[in-house]
Amino acid sequence: MHDLVIRDATVVDGTGAAPRDADVAVDDGKISAVGEVSGRGKEELSAKGKLVTPGWVDIHTHYDGQATWDPLLTPSCWHGVTTVVMGNCGVGFAPVRPTEREFLIGLMEGVEDIPGTALHEGIDWQWETFPEYLDALERMPRALDIATQVPHGAVRTYVMGERGAKNEPATARDIVEMAAIVKEAISAGALGFSMSRTLVHRAVDGEVVPGTHATEDELFGICRTLGELGKGLVELAPAGVQGEDMSAPDKEIDWMARLSAEIKRPVSFALVQHDVAPDDWRRLLELCAEAERNTGAMLRPQVGSRPTTLLIGHSTFHPFSFRPTYGELGLLSMPERMARLRDPEIRRRILSEDSVYPIPQLEVVMKMIEDGLDKIFRLGDHPNYEPAPEESLAATAAREGRQPYDLLYDWLLELDGRQLLMLTLLGYSNYDLEPTREMLLHPLSAFGLGDGGAHCGAICDASMTTSLLEHWTKSRTRGPKLPLEWAVKKMTSDTASLYGMHDRGELVPGKKADINVIDYDRLSLDLPQLVADLPAGASRLIQKAHGYEATIVAGQTTFREGEHTGALPGRVVRG
Repeated sequence: MHDLVIRDATVVDGTGAAPRDADVAVDDGKISAVGEVSGRGKEELSAKGKLVTPGWVDIHTHYDGQATWDPLLTPSCWHGVTTVVMGNCGVGFAPVRPTEREFLIGLMEGVEDIPGTALHEGIDWQWETFPEYLDALERMPRALDIATQVPHGAVRTYVMGERGAKNEPATARDIVEMAAIVKEAISAGALGFSMSRTLVHRAVDGEVVPGTHATEDELFGICRTLGELGKGLVELAPAGVQGEDMSAPDKEIDWMARLSAEIKRPVSFALVQHDVAPDDWRRLLELCAEAERNTGAMLRPQVGSRPTTLLIGHSTFHPFSFRPTYGELGLLSMPERMARLRDPEIRRRILSEDSVYPIPQLEVVMKMIEDGLDKIFRLGDHPNYEPAPEESLAATAAREGRQPYDLLYDWLLELDGRQLLMLTLLGYSNYDLEPTREMLLHPLSAFGLGDGGAHCGAICDASMTTSLLEHWTKSRTRGPKLPLEWAVKKMTSDTASLYGMHDRGELVPGKKADINVIDYDRLSLDLPQLVADLPAGASRLIQKAHGYEATIVAGQTTFREGEHTGALPGRVVRG
């Protein structure tokens, strides 16, 4: 008798094979059979008319703090994710001395917009070294598997102290010590080493991430340890984004290719379309392919499934947030606030006032909104992440003969104040997702960039896994769709194998029984919402999905229709 049998499924197995009708049997936490299963199961699950896929493997998250207090890792667990990789972009919480904890919290808060109050309250520091961090994570039962990378920012601060935090040059001795720590971390189970090279990533004090300006001597000196061990991946947020020196991407590709060729390990980096150079992604992909042909370098650009957006609304922020009259309404409940905002006199006052910003950074954000009126769209109760250009705030206002902010005021009143507007910051230069489709289809690209656990106040992209399946294989109307079996493979066996997790990502006998049962017809996303469920009552945006009938980890059903069953079979993945 099998532990579990899933009957009458449409199996999309993660290998890239076409969907087929089959049963799936599970024993001892692994797939034992796929096909016609005659034996009964201790537990039987009917999946007639449903998709059965491997669980999603999300390689770009920032749950480094949340993983120490939240066994479920919401919201990723609501989107079919059964394995997450954290420690991306050079930020994390190990290694750390007691005197450096405050700095690492400020670094994570600034770079990834995770409330410092929540991190202060939620993290129970039971470690100093990276192996001790892994041991601490292992002590908590959890609903899904977690894997880690060792972050340059923490390593540099640990070895160099304030010199490292302030991005002073590393000495030869510093480099040797950092390499030893990374080697210890990879040997203990970290799946990679991460870093940040972009000036956009800054701590709350305005300083860029430690290592942003690191020399090749430092980077190569540290990363050679991965080559010596013959395992691990290098991940980074590259230089040359959002108005920085646009010659930098070419230089980044050059050194990344030379590094990968020397250490014979993959190097993965964020690749997105930027308005300042909207066609550069093509050249960068060509350079990656050329480097592989000429030197054997393994460059794996990470690509998301939708634009990078800021969410504008009453629950986040908007152009009227810092106008005096609106400020007077800030403590009212949402229904009371909506009633007051519909008062013609209140409306007149708010629209006529200037904003008063408590900190200069907010003025920068509001300038982004002012300059991006043609990139602002309503998200709606059934979020649409690929709206047509004529649906933008600027286009709609021009068509209706109105001032854009007058129209924006009305849009924010929709859905009883729940409406969110998305400002498409990256990945929407062409007002469609055709560049994203081409990037996703490139044989070297990896699916990622959801940033689960991060950007709590204005971005909510942990649901990119659901978007890849729902939008790209089912609902897209503004261009070609992507094959279902391709999309499943892209976020299961492809992402798992990139990080050396060859025990999962496919529904084949012997592989780990991480499984999704999906009602494909019902698969959809909710509008993001703000909740105050972080430690110390801090707030964050979450987004839920419909259609995930069951999520199974190591043969145990962890979620049914988005509700936790109580099962906690997850573990720490050690490389």
